[in-house]
Amino acid sequence: MICLGIEGTAHTIAASVVDSKNQILSDIRAMYTTEKTGIIPKDAAKFMEEKKNLIIENSLEEANLTFDDVDVIAFSQGPGLAPSLLVTLNLAKSLALKYKKPLVGINHIAAHLNSGFLFCNIKDPVYVFVSGANTQIIVLESKKYRILGETLSIGLGNALDKFGRIASLGFPAGSKIEELAKKGSYIKLPYSVKGMDVDFSGIVTEAIRKLNQGERLENLCFSLQETCFSMLTEVTERALAHTEKKEIIVIGGVAANKRFSEMLSTMCKERSAKFYICPIKYAGDQATMIAYLGLKIFKTKKLTPLEKIDILPRWRADEIDVNWKN
Repeated sequence: MICLGIEGTAHTIAASVVDSKNQILSDIRAMYTTEKTGIIPKDAAKFMEEKKNLIIENSLEEANLTFDDVDVIAFSQGPGLAPSLLVTLNLAKSLALKYKKPLVGINHIAAHLNSGFLFCNIKDPVYVFVSGANTQIIVLESKKYRILGETLSIGLGNALDKFGRIASLGFPAGSKIEELAKKGSYIKLPYSVKGMDVDFSGIVTEAIRKLNQGERLENLCFSLQETCFSMLTEVTERALAHTEKKEIIVIGGVAANKRFSEMLSTMCKERSAKFYICPIKYAGDQATMIAYLGLKIFKTKKLTPLEKIDILPRWRADEIDVNWKN
């Protein structure tokens, strides 16, 4: 069985072909970036509109297949930026109608979480999901994703990008902040943990204020990372203690940050827990995870009629019934 997966929730338009043996037959992507500003939703959607047809064509070509070989199409239905989601929805629906293929709408976050089974030897982890718009500590219990803690304001990736935009670092800013942090020293920033939840907005506001007052950019990058990552490490450790689970996995674009992984890895060693990190190539937005979960959901035969499928910009992972087999 063959699934063509299409991702397009924010800045990346991507297509991937995966078969029922979990072989990744193709993985094609194009990512919207900027030199100085942050992500501009209408511009990101325009970029995706321009790239979408070539992405699909190259994905099938790389897999050495045609639409005759495809059994099902899966696409990222939400959550995400509405302009980007609309481009993806219209693309997926048009292909499904044209080639008479069943269509599966995929929760982007569930696809990230589920991809851990494809890339890592996990069994029952605490998920640390850190992307642009999302920062959540999640576990799977009784066929439901349970969110033990999350950001009360903006996601960690967006927090870093917001600071990067003011500092003229461009989009995405995370890797540039990581490099600058290596040359910095610690200065105090607000540390905001509220029970199992975290709040990054005040930290970014204070970092921007200090930047405008002339504080060294390198010091602010170092301190921003140390503070935010320490907060997440604290609530992740608390989640391990509460659930008595023995493994964690970091998923999402921020997983690429080596300092963040170092903090979590050290904490896991102290608690005798296994530490996994999704391979960097697949930690961020891509379509392989969409196709992989698409095949699983397709096998359940619980599909929404094509005419009723729409975008779900605020679709939370804890609204999903996990009725597929991992």
